[in-house]
Amino acid sequence: MADSQIVSIAAPERSRVRKFLRLVMIEHSVFALPFAYIAALTAMWAQTRSVHWLQLLLITVAMVSARTVAMSANRILDREFDALNPRTARRELVTGELSVRSAWVGTLVSLVVFLASALALSPLCLALAPIAVFLLVLYSYGKRFTDYPQALLALAQFVAPVGAWIAVTGSASWAATALGVAVGTWIGGFDLIYACQDTEVDRRIGVRSVPVRFGVPAALRASSAVHVVTAVAFAWFGAAAGLGWLWWTGVALTVLVLAYEHLIVRADDLSRVNRAFFTANGVIGIGLFGFALADLVVHGLGA
Repeated sequence: MADSQIVSIAAPERSRVRKFLRLVMIEHSVFALPFAYIAALTAMWAQTRSVHWLQLLLITVAMVSARTVAMSANRILDREFDALNPRTARRELVTGELSVRSAWVGTLVSLVVFLASALALSPLCLALAPIAVFLLVLYSYGKRFTDYPQALLALAQFVAPVGAWIAVTGSASWAATALGVAVGTWIGGFDLIYACQDTEVDRRIGVRSVPVRFGVPAALRASSAVHVVTAVAFAWFGAAAGLGWLWWTGVALTVLVLAYEHLIVRADDLSRVNRAFFTANGVIGIGLFGFALADLVVHGLGA
């Protein structure tokens, strides 16, 4: 086969991969991945005071692939809803830029990668992997049968740090549970804010959510209350894991960022939702990881 023919075949494949990665917003792994690292590195510090690099690599692969399965399944299952919402009507599966078949292929490849990385971590991780997949995909169905799909999202996100801890230690702990609660309520809480911008459209097309059922002001108040739980759970994790002052500094700054997030979004002005959703939460994820890592290194974590 001529080189030009090989290039002409490879180019569409690369294009489909790029479109699939754009579909699942692969860059948004930044929201959950840092907390899997916090759990894993804290567990390694508690066990051996050293980083287990192969485990950390496998946890990274498992986290990103599991999130990809969840996002692609969500996009496939929600494509008819997305077509009816002006905010989501330009998504790749709605416009036909990416075929549903290609999305399913990407989903199945990601699932195989997730299961393989879980097996490489331990037989226990592989045994628990189907539970994680079920919870991740369940959220996509939640808006069809419950007014509280954000609660299902919180439950799915709870799995990430707990799973990372189990991957390192072979068992759960109160520290892992606390971090799981913190991450779940954090993401569930800001999804309450994010859902507010679609309230009227969702009500018209039959999508269920807290804002649709109770209104935007109530959803924003609920998000504030949930994020109080987030702050308490981060403190619980620090105490349970025995972390030091750098962690507590990070928690204090996280509380300030959460407060800022709630100050800039009001029921009568949702124009800054994206700033709250992307910028503020990106700062929380990366910033708190930085403080946690610094604290662990100061207290003896080595390469």
